[in-house]
Amino acid sequence: MPKQKLYLGRAWYAIHTVIGFEDIVAESIMKRAEAFDMKDKIFNVLVPKEKVWEVRGGKRELVEKKLYPGYVFIDMIVTDDSWYLVRNTPKVTGFIGAGTTPLPVDPKEMEEILKRVKSEEAPVEMDIKVNDLVEITQGVFKGLQGKVVEVDREKGRLKVVVSIFNRETPVEVDFLQVKKL
Repeated sequence: MPKQKLYLGRAWYAIHTVIGFEDIVAESIMKRAEAFDMKDKIFNVLVPKEKVWEVRGGKRELVEKKLYPGYVFIDMIVTDDSWYLVRNTPKVTGFIGAGTTPLPVDPKEMEEILKRVKSEEAPVEMDIKVNDLVEITQGVFKGLQGKVVEVDREKGRLKVVVSIFNRETPVEVDFLQVKKL
């Protein structure tokens, strides 16, 4: 029985990679596509990342985090040759799909991923309001619980009344340093 030719239309596909090598895999696929004259089949490679706020050493930092560690997304036309090129790139463990047939990523899901990647603003989710009980999870006041008395959404800061030496003491913390109880 002759080998069946694989041909799927242009779409975004997800491949699984060794975690931590996503950027290297993406770069390698684009270089291999150029070297093997496959730029007409492999159009774009994406490691989805977004900017998020983190507190490190008591300071607030904007860092870039991978949305899907261990995955790379490829805008391509799947043929036997393009499939082979991607599948045999070092650190690629396989396409997401059934057996050897890759399944395209749902266009609505891909649209949402692209929207998150292109977003310039770091997501700031804060559902904390005055009178909420919170626990401080980072910094010098770590482990203390208290009540929120002031919320400054522009600065991302909270004033929390905690008990230190049996005295009610207001402390100012970054909203990333607390969790709601």
